[in-house]
Amino acid sequence: MDPEEQAVADTHKTDATDFTAVVRHAAPFVAWLFLMKMLGDPAGWKYAVRAVTCLGLFVGLRPWRGYAPLSLRHLGVALGAGVGVFVLWIAMETPIAARFTTLQDLYLKWAVMPFGKLPEPMDTQPYAPAVCGWPLTIVRLLGSALVIAVIEEFFWRGFVYRWMLARDFMKVDLGTVHVGIFLAVGLVFGLEHNRWLAGFLAGAAFGWVMIRTRNIWAACVAHVTTNFLLGVYVIKTASWSFW
Repeated sequence: MDPEEQAVADTHKTDATDFTAVVRHAAPFVAWLFLMKMLGDPAGWKYAVRAVTCLGLFVGLRPWRGYAPLSLRHLGVALGAGVGVFVLWIAMETPIAARFTTLQDLYLKWAVMPFGKLPEPMDTQPYAPAVCGWPLTIVRLLGSALVIAVIEEFFWRGFVYRWMLARDFMKVDLGTVHVGIFLAVGLVFGLEHNRWLAGFLAGAAFGWVMIRTRNIWAACVAHVTTNFLLGVYVIKTASWSFW
C-alpha cells in the first residue's frame, strides 16, 4: 500500500473509531429519552423497563473504556459536590423556604418550567409505594441514582462537552476549560430538567468536578450522590413533585 492509500485507510479507521466512541457515549442516553417518549405517562413499571434496558445497553457498550478509574483522592470533592447540589436542588421548595412566600413564588414561576406560573399540584403520584408498590419505588430510586446519573455524565460531560471542543473528543483532556462551551452545556443540561436553574447549577457543579479531577467517575459519583439523596428525601417527605 502506497503512502497515499495508507493515509486514506488511516483516516477511515479513525472515523470509524470516532463514530464508535460517539455511539458508546450517546446511545444509552438517547435510548432513555426514546423509551420515555414511547412509554408515555410515568408509571413504576415503565421506569423499571427504562432503567433495566438502558443499564443493559450501557454495560454492553462499555463507554468507560479509555477512562482512568476513580481515585480515592477525588472522592471527597465528588461527594461534597453531590451533597451541595442536593441541598441546592431542594432549598427553595422546603418548608423553611415557604416562609418567604414572595421569594419562593418567584423561584417557582421562573426557575421551574413552564415559565410564568406556579406549578400545579400533582394529581398522580406514580412512584409512591401506595401506588406502585415498594419494589418499584426502590427501582425508581436506584434507577435515578445508579443508572441515569451515570449515563448522563458520560453523555453530557464525557461526550458533548468534549465533542464541542474537538470532533475527536476522546483525545480531549478531561481538564480542558472552555468557559463558553462549559456554560452552554450546563444550560442545555438544565433545560433537560423542569427545574432548569437548579439543573444548570447542577450541571456546572458536575462539570467542575470532572475538570477539577480530570476524572469522569468523580463526576458520576457527584451525580449519583445528588440523585440518591434526592430520592431518599422524596420518599421520606412524600415530595413526589421532584420525581
